[in-house]
Amino acid sequence: MVTLTRRGMVAATGLAGGALAACSPLAALNALGPRDRGARRVAHDLPYGPEARQRLDLYAPDSGGPWPVVVFFYGGGWDSGAKALYGWAAQAIAAQGFVVALPDYRLVPEVHFPAFIEDAATATARTAALATDFGGEPARLAVAGHSAGAHLAMMITLDRRYMAAVDRPELIRAAAGLAGPYEFLPFNVPAAVNAFGRVADPRLTQPVAFARGDAPPLWIAHGTVDTVVHDEDARLLHAAIQAAGGESELALYEGIDHAAIVAALSPLFRGRAPVLADMTTFLRGKLG
Repeated sequence: MVTLTRRGMVAATGLAGGALAACSPLAALNALGPRDRGARRVAHDLPYGPEARQRLDLYAPDSGGPWPVVVFFYGGGWDSGAKALYGWAAQAIAAQGFVVALPDYRLVPEVHFPAFIEDAATATARTAALATDFGGEPARLAVAGHSAGAHLAMMITLDRRYMAAVDRPELIRAAAGLAGPYEFLPFNVPAAVNAFGRVADPRLTQPVAFARGDAPPLWIAHGTVDTVVHDEDARLLHAAIQAAGGESELALYEGIDHAAIVAALSPLFRGRAPVLADMTTFLRGKLG
């Protein structure tokens, strides 16, 4: 494990406040914004567990394949969010030549750490089992996410215990994170306290604590004017992976904030930063 810094998330509102502020624009973007052509939702509410929020949607290109697979986790401070708001993002990635799973996962206060991480691992394993039926190739699978969803993606990629617990320890071949919190000790905003404050060893909640040289390749992206999760998190995880001898690519986008980095996946805002092209180029290169 690496030595953790004692720097917290510095936004006055915290992740939950940022998620709430973004909720209405996301709903409007999902309902009214343009969608990428050449891909569509091919399955809805497939279960990966018995609970109401343990469901996923699948998006796929209209033809061709077999395609590499991406599991995309949305953000929301571990206490909000819904896949119903992010179909445009999954469809954007799918149109680049991927089968994309978009899971819901259980949220605070219904559950606390590590339940939502366990949901992410279970959803990823279930996606692999389903992918072949929809043109995907599960041997070429990556995970990705935004904000708290990036935290989920990196935790199941770096901490071996989660994918081992679902009997798929070698399933994840690459990971991409957009504006993720990767080192946020001490817990000093309500979202983090509520999600992780009961943990006996807080280091177990931090992706940077599990940096290792044999990790799958990481693509770590952040906006330079993000005040919800500062780009220091991206720099710290990137540096920790490289120091351990692993493979990591850091992408910093000038003038892009916490919401804009995920909004850039949409055709409506794609001109602001090449997030979609950069991420899918990286994943395609690592997955084949």
